[in-house]
Amino acid sequence: MLAGRFLLALMFVLAGYDKIGGFEGTQQYMASVGVPGALLPLVILAELGGGLAIVFGLLTRVASAGLAIFTILAALLFHADSDYVQQLLFMKNISVAGGLLILAAAGPGRISIDHKLGWRW
Repeated sequence: MLAGRFLLALMFVLAGYDKIGGFEGTQQYMASVGVPGALLPLVILAELGGGLAIVFGLLTRVASAGLAIFTILAALLFHADSDYVQQLLFMKNISVAGGLLILAAAGPGRISIDHKLGWRW
């Protein structure tokens, strides 16, 4: 479970971190598809914060469910295009959302802060 959490969360942690360094460019890209750039701090919080929560197994079920919803929305907003590459990215997002929903249902496993604290939600 630890390795699975790490691998599933890695892209969110890296993407959130990268958005900090490319803040203005990311805001412009978001605006180009009709998403207000003012939402970028929340996107960074979701990706970086949610990803790290999953890595450490902290509020894993909540973070996983939240990132699943976020990932489906990202697929619909940014990758719902007839272009082949965008179709692949759309399916990647949908697949990752499926993995996140499985994690939300299964919980973080024994090597996690949630387990250490006895949290089951």
